[in-house]
Amino acid sequence: MILIGQFDFNLHRDFRQASQELLDNPEVKLIEIDFDQVPFIDSSALGMLLLLKERAALQKKSLELHNCNDAVRQVFESAQFNKMFTIR
Repeated sequence: MILIGQFDFNLHRDFRQASQELLDNPEVKLIEIDFDQVPFIDSSALGMLLLLKERAALQKKSLELHNCNDAVRQVFESAQFNKMFTIR
């Protein structure tokens, strides 16, 4: 999944729909979220990622966060996501 632009509450519906398609696909074992084009994330985005991680775990799917810029990585580290997620 490639995110583009600010990752905040405004993307909630689109993010949920796209992630549900990946969760529903039995061939998908690993969900990779690409943050290369994301300049900013807010707390609602953190919540969306946590929910997706929980839902993926229930279906025995892995979740990885990729290509985080320094600002996004700093938010993840502040929220201790680096301990809960694989961040590449």
